[in-house]
Amino acid sequence: MKRYGRTLGTTAGVLALMALAGACGGTPAASGPGASTAPAAGDAATASAAASASAAAAASAQAAAARAAVWAKWGLTPLLPTPAPPADRPIKLTRTGKVPVIKQVPTDQKVVFITVDDGAEKDPAFIRMEQDLRIPITMFLMNDTIKNDYGYFKPLQALGNSIQNHTLHHPAMNTISEDQQQQEVCGDQKILTAQYGTAPYLFRPPYGAGAYSTALNTAVQACGPRAIVYWTETMEITGLEYQTPTRKLQDGDIILAHFRGPSELKGETMTKMFANMVKRIEEQGFAVARLDDYIQRP
Repeated sequence: MKRYGRTLGTTAGVLALMALAGACGGTPAASGPGASTAPAAGDAATASAAASASAAAAASAQAAAARAAVWAKWGLTPLLPTPAPPADRPIKLTRTGKVPVIKQVPTDQKVVFITVDDGAEKDPAFIRMEQDLRIPITMFLMNDTIKNDYGYFKPLQALGNSIQNHTLHHPAMNTISEDQQQQEVCGDQKILTAQYGTAPYLFRPPYGAGAYSTALNTAVQACGPRAIVYWTETMEITGLEYQTPTRKLQDGDIILAHFRGPSELKGETMTKMFANMVKRIEEQGFAVARLDDYIQRP
């Protein structure tokens, strides 16, 4: 009787423990050769996310290395990424009336703008450089220097670099008559529109001469461009010439460079000059933005 009672008590205890385990939502642990070793769903998701993050980081590192290698080919390190242009463009042009003179873009972004004038030098290496680096430029082309090879500038245009008006013959506009000024602007406007399929909406006077004069403003209005573009720095062979006493780049500065080769650069190539300009910009912590992205056309 005692033995039976002892056995009954033991059985009751086991049953009680099993009931308690069931009430707590527990399940007996699997054991033996057929036991499952699959991880919980949460562990699998965590592992998958970690793998995805690792793959993304590896891809990003590879892309950065590839970009650095392309820039190194031209003796450069990558510029800071260009920020997204403002949704509300700071310069707004009108369809009629007096045209503004733009010397600097009003922006608080740490960006500058590169403009390249004339078109005498047509170095194929510069096209390759631009195709590699995709640094935005605005071209102000003068017919006398481009008429022997209009096609040279089309690959640069295809990269999103706009072509703008810089007169037929490059005169100092304040030294010629009002009629001649109009002939210079309208003549270049007609040729550039025909050759490149889009009408220039910006004009740059050679040497900056007459930029603020009434006569030139009237000529520009008559020919189609809706703004006159000046500059704040000029690129020489190795360094920048500043028009401001600070002798430093400022937000929104417009830099003037030229299509020039060894004969005008004391033996240096255009790509070397351009690389030097990029270095000067990089040293001061600026990105290069596209001028067109900050101007609202009429």
